[in-house]
Amino acid sequence: MNILYSTPGMEFKAGKLLDKIEYPADLRKLKEEQLPELSQELRQFIIDVVSQKGGHFGASLGVVELTVALHYVFNTPYDQLVWDVGHQAYGHKILTGRRKNFHTNRVYKGISGFPKRSESEYDTFGVGHSSTSIGGALGMAVASNYKGEKDRQHIAIIGDGAMTAGQAFEALNHGGITNSNLLVVLNDNCMSIDPNVGALKEYLTDITTSHTYNRVKDEVWNLLGKISKFGPNAQEIASKIENGIKSSLLKQSNMFESLKFRYFGPVDGHDVERLTKVLQDLKDIPGPKILHILTQKGKGYKFSEEGNQTVWHSPGLFNKDTGEIIKIVPKEPQPPKYQDVFGYTIVELAEKNSKIMGITPAMPSGCSLNIMMKAMPDRAFDVGIAEQHAVTFSAGLATQGLIPFCNIYSSFMQRAYDQVIHDVALQNLHVVFCLDRGGLAGADGPTHHGAFDLAYFRCIPNMIVSAPMNEEELRNLMYTSQLPETNAPFSIRYPRGNGVMIDWKTPFQKIKIGEGRRVQTGDDIAFLTIGHIGNNAVAACKVLEAQGIKAAHYDMRFVKPIDEELLHEVFSKYSKVITVEDGCIMGGMGSAVLEFMVDNNYNAQVKRLGIPDKFIEHGEQKELYIECNYDVDSIVKTAVEMVGVKKNTMVG
Repeated sequence: MNILYSTPGMEFKAGKLLDKIEYPADLRKLKEEQLPELSQELRQFIIDVVSQKGGHFGASLGVVELTVALHYVFNTPYDQLVWDVGHQAYGHKILTGRRKNFHTNRVYKGISGFPKRSESEYDTFGVGHSSTSIGGALGMAVASNYKGEKDRQHIAIIGDGAMTAGQAFEALNHGGITNSNLLVVLNDNCMSIDPNVGALKEYLTDITTSHTYNRVKDEVWNLLGKISKFGPNAQEIASKIENGIKSSLLKQSNMFESLKFRYFGPVDGHDVERLTKVLQDLKDIPGPKILHILTQKGKGYKFSEEGNQTVWHSPGLFNKDTGEIIKIVPKEPQPPKYQDVFGYTIVELAEKNSKIMGITPAMPSGCSLNIMMKAMPDRAFDVGIAEQHAVTFSAGLATQGLIPFCNIYSSFMQRAYDQVIHDVALQNLHVVFCLDRGGLAGADGPTHHGAFDLAYFRCIPNMIVSAPMNEEELRNLMYTSQLPETNAPFSIRYPRGNGVMIDWKTPFQKIKIGEGRRVQTGDDIAFLTIGHIGNNAVAACKVLEAQGIKAAHYDMRFVKPIDEELLHEVFSKYSKVITVEDGCIMGGMGSAVLEFMVDNNYNAQVKRLGIPDKFIEHGEQKELYIECNYDVDSIVKTAVEMVGVKKNTMVG
């Protein structure tokens, strides 16, 4: 087992039972009646660490009992658990060899905030985006069946929010006909990051509130508890008994059973002893089955139980005794978050343009579309965890003359790439894509970095691809994107975090599509930047000036169409050029500049700075900029290496 990055003297104290558990094999030595106490200790340990170190909170507290029961009943890692998304996997990590270094969770060079195959053999499938668990676990189950591993169990743990995604139903549709040894645990807490929406939520509510259904299922469970007495034909007999009861008493058909999954539940997800017995019974029943459990996000911590679940999803640091979320109050006014600039600006634009609509797949608070949803509830839509649908839904709106602003995190937009090409760009529809979290996103790591959007959108015909350097440019790009004369697919990407302008509510100004701007003149070298990272080049220019190097700086603003007039100016004047982007080097803005240079027979020394051809791990954004060599110091160093120190090197 590989234990990563343990820090001496930084360990948090565990309870008496938890302290003796390094791996699930130790857990299985406990008596069933000890599991409630262990669950409480595990919950307290998560509270202790996350309150001081930060991270995802509510989801992990909600599945403490389930996590304990799963590792108690199943022979992990031989039996394989697949956690959907992974926000809820902290308890799993603590019980599988990572308790002593759990305090490094999401910290640079520490353990990942999500299950990760390279980190532990207990992390059977790398996750981060929603709704992959059933398909991944099904693939494992089919493989085990093929290899003759008939005793091997495969369990997908998926939330009701993640279940709304089409991929989950694609996997269920396939899984129902495979007869593979697959158990889907549906963790129903009526929450994803924001409250769930849609018909599935209503359906699950109907199931959970049906007294008849619950009574029937209890009877079924009582019978299944005696299943061992039926001998080798237990499965067949139990199936007949169960189906007979259901057919006579149930008023509604079960959606999951129509997909040929045996349905069990609903079950109290916080009753660890009953969960253990239920899972033990299900372990003996082959084929595809689904266990529906009811949990509360943030369970066992008063302030998360009673507070706003969206806030307690990832609250940052907090006082565990009072529930007070610790916020550093700056002494000076601070620039806003880019997401908030988007949220307030779209309302401002929509007040003037009745055609504007807002769409997000399950991230209204994360992208700040919740501001429009409150101000204009009939014009802003949360479509659930369904990025593909969000894009095609936006395309449908656009065919009717409306102008949808479809806000999706950059890394999540990858899931809807076909829809962008096929449904929007091919039809040349006026859809505005606002890509939040563009660039290195920070502590969530490689599953959430928005590394590829500049490259993957640049190659699509009809697309306009842009990125603002500051809040004013974001507002003006949004304004430009919705003008009638634009009338084309338009992408605007911006990073996680704060901008650079205190007074950001500037009057709207149209930006000529495909036009960059000169930020600073200089004679020795030219910086070409795209997006917020251009502010690092601004700082680098000042440092270089003190060293006698006069750098010019151009804010490209558009990757497509790229400003060819500006590039002619650059390559006519400069023999040394540095491109800087918070995105992948391969195929990005720097590549576009090189293509222009070659196509137009220019010859210059060009150095491209950006995300290299590898997946970047988690850490603070500034730490990752340093690793990828486009922080301020790295930009300066690159320029000095290309130009040389000219004078004033002894300044200071």
